Order: sequence, then structure tokens, then C-alpha cells
Amino acid sequence: MKQRTPGAYHLILRVHRRVALRVGRLGAVSFPAGWYVYTGSAMGGVEARVARHRRRQKPLHWHIDYLLGAAELVDVVVVPARRRLECERNRIVLSLPGARVGAPRFGSGDCRCPSHLAYFGLTRPQIPAP
Repeated sequence: MKQRTPGAYHLILRVHRRVALRVGRLGAVSFPAGWYVYTGSAMGGVEARVARHRRRQKPLHWHIDYLLGAAELVDVVVVPARRRLECERNRIVLSLPGARVGAPRFGSGDCRCPSHLAYFGLTRPQIPAP
């Protein structure tokens, strides 16, 4: 039986050189080189969602799908939870030293967060444990 841990997750990404992408309805977005953290949730199972994010060939559905085609997925932090913690965990990430919004409204079309993508420049972020 496949494991299905509900919860939130953080994808720690590195963009090696500036890239401009068309990101769904957001349109053209420029991503400077550096470190990013994307915060998402998967109440049906983080394992399957992260496995999808790791695949190179997939339909482009979420904003993060577009960026993953140009970024290196370096690490994943899983936050098991029985309730949606995505926005709460995103606020924690955006409050870390050096963090700023990576792209306005990225991954946050269904909430009031400014973005679910944080940019850290050339410093690798340290995500606090759940």
C-alpha cells in the first residue's frame, strides 16, 4: 500500500542563471539566479505530489510546473498535517532573513498570500523544522 501523508511541503530550488518564463495566467515572469522556496500542500498525500514535481515530463498545471522546468530541485521539506498549513508555512518562509516574494501571486491564486514562492538571492535558505 502506498504511503499517503497529508500536509504541506517546501521545495528548495536553485535557478543557476536568470530565466524568463511564461507562467500560465501570470504571463511573463523573470526569475533571477539564486535560491527559491515554493510552499505547497497535498492533503491527499505529499509523496505523490512531490513525485510529480520531480518528473521532468508532465502536463503544466500549477505555476510551479513552469519553474521546475528551469530550476534544480535541491531538497524537499515535508510538514505532515491533518489540516491545511500551506499559508501558515508560507508566512514562516517569507519571514526568514533575506526572503522576499519570488513572483507576485505565484502559487497563491486560491488564497490571500502575496506569493507561495520566496526568493533568497544567492544564500541557500534554512527552512525551520515543523
